[in-house]
Amino acid sequence: MPALAGSRPPFDGSGPLFALTDMEREALVLSLQVGAVAVVASLPFGILMAWLLARVPFPGRGIVNGLVHLPLVLPPVVVGYLLLVLMGRKGPIGSLLYDWFAITLIFTWEGAALASAVVAFPLMVRAIRLGLDLVDRRLETAARTLGASPKRVFVTVTLPLILPGIITGCVLAFARSIGEFGATITFVSNIPGETQTLPLALYSVAQSPGGEDAALRLVIISCILAFAALAASEVLARRAQRRLAGASA
Repeated sequence: MPALAGSRPPFDGSGPLFALTDMEREALVLSLQVGAVAVVASLPFGILMAWLLARVPFPGRGIVNGLVHLPLVLPPVVVGYLLLVLMGRKGPIGSLLYDWFAITLIFTWEGAALASAVVAFPLMVRAIRLGLDLVDRRLETAARTLGASPKRVFVTVTLPLILPGIITGCVLAFARSIGEFGATITFVSNIPGETQTLPLALYSVAQSPGGEDAALRLVIISCILAFAALAASEVLARRAQRRLAGASA
């Protein structure tokens, strides 16, 4: 397994105050990349799962609901270890991916995106499900009485109505993804330039003698990124609500 802290100096403290070092830039770009891929890849599954849990009664729904939300209460290290067992080269899923498609996720940024997506998935599902619970079902019924198919009702009526919930779910999942640590370091380790996101870079510099300044810079970058994500969520949600209010007026 690769070394946890990386082999090169993370920060020498001699650069300009407001200029990112190579390590900071790599960690920031990788964090954004991992968070974006995690959200985009899990969004269709999040909408489907929220729909199933909110609208479709089926045997064992409570068990499925519990499994979906399990990463919220499990320690992230446990989630990472389970991914390692399942998706490793000798795991039941990882061996199939490697044998059939020559794909391996362990020690790669794609694996970091998977770990982040799994941990953030419950937040996305909960936000979208809340949006579905708030939909006025009479609008969907009216569309069906006018001859619209269930698929068209979902695309033209339900999906626009739950757009604020989808936006909120995506931003929450993105923020959780870029802050993910335990599952990521357990599943894909801490490899500079490959899997070292901002939290893992912070862990590395915090473990290095004299790395306090570098750690503080990474904390500031993480706070700015999280605040920007929340601000973007607020703006997008308000725009979506205004659009819906204008459409229903």
